[in-house]
Amino acid sequence: MDPTCVLDYRYGRDQMRAIFGADAYLGTLLEVEATLAEEQGRLGLIPPDHAQAIRAAVPKVKRDRVEAIEAEIRHDIMAVARALAEQAGDAGGSVHFGATSYDIVDTARALQHRDALALVAEGLEALIAALMAQAREHRDLVMLGRTHGQWATPVTFGLKMAVFAAEAARHRERLCELRPRLETGKMLGATGSGAALHPHTLKLQAHVMQRLSLNEPLATTQILGRDRLAELVQWGSNLATSIEKFTLEIRNLQRSDIGEAAEAFDAAKQVGSSTMAQKQNPITSENLGGLARMVRSLAAPALENNLQWHERDLANSSSERMLLPHFYILIDEMLCKASDVFCNVQPNPKRIADNLAAAGGLPMAEAVMLALTRKGMDRQAAHELVRQVSMVAASGEASFHDLLLAESEIAGQLSAAEIKDALNPARYTGHAGEIVDRVLASLA
Repeated sequence: MDPTCVLDYRYGRDQMRAIFGADAYLGTLLEVEATLAEEQGRLGLIPPDHAQAIRAAVPKVKRDRVEAIEAEIRHDIMAVARALAEQAGDAGGSVHFGATSYDIVDTARALQHRDALALVAEGLEALIAALMAQAREHRDLVMLGRTHGQWATPVTFGLKMAVFAAEAARHRERLCELRPRLETGKMLGATGSGAALHPHTLKLQAHVMQRLSLNEPLATTQILGRDRLAELVQWGSNLATSIEKFTLEIRNLQRSDIGEAAEAFDAAKQVGSSTMAQKQNPITSENLGGLARMVRSLAAPALENNLQWHERDLANSSSERMLLPHFYILIDEMLCKASDVFCNVQPNPKRIADNLAAAGGLPMAEAVMLALTRKGMDRQAAHELVRQVSMVAASGEASFHDLLLAESEIAGQLSAAEIKDALNPARYTGHAGEIVDRVLASLA
């Protein structure tokens, strides 16, 4: 069949797709059913030989048979149970004993969360490492800071990257906090009371979750509370927004009129435009902006899925079938692409220096004002004096440096050498290097 979803042929890694494929999902459902049967056998709830037969039957269950049964009975998990029972022979009557569908589904989903979040965590580590490497390498590369799109006081490229690395690390902390809540299964039956297997249900649940390396819920209805999934997707939306923010900075710095940094570009082979041969577009960063919008669009259904009638309804099911694979595949794709961008981003020291020089010293107005106040001038008076001079300089009548020298109130306070020193961007990066070092040490 010709694929219609871009996740099948354009976006996503095979490792993440493999977790959410139809056969993989069936495999997790069968693993939960078999583990449940084995632990029931150990507790004497079903004959032990039935448990062994159910486990042995798992590899024999085929997806086409499950789909054929579901087409007839219109119940997905009962179709899995029947297909497994067919292959288990006389033990088939013990399949799914005392369980409800979402004991199986939610526990299987927890296994998917466990494996998918492990990949996400690896991707996040790679992004943090790439940002840290850029911060370390360019710790002291002085460049224009910008606020409101206008020149501001100088920063360093290393400080930019350190700020991003610290933000990514906060997402890592949040991920560590939420993972145990996602890696949780359940075996509490039709309404969460565990009545079907009372008085053994809590012990059985504990044994099954231990076998599957999952956590137990404190209390549930028929399904695990979807606040867990809402938290996951809100977290991912936050992460996606940060990635877009990081790469938006590269997009802006790569603008032809700025040119201070750029994505890597294979000049020997890569095509920037089908018609404008000179183009070197920040296509990966732009792609990440679009993917971030898609991830954020999943936040609303994730929240709405936590709305349930009484002990549960089915309104969340169809949504989650689409939401979870799309969420994980897109987040994984974004992390991999962002890591690649920041492993290979290329600052342009010459353009950085040229742009600093072209600013004509105006970004150093604060430094001049503070130098005057240190000589005893009132801070507000110094600000207004420097503001008036800078407005004239911005009009292009004369250079900021020359106007400062010509202004008697300033020249009476600051020597030519002191004015030159105040206009030196390299002497006005404050604690930038120290902050980079603190970030690197904190995240090491």
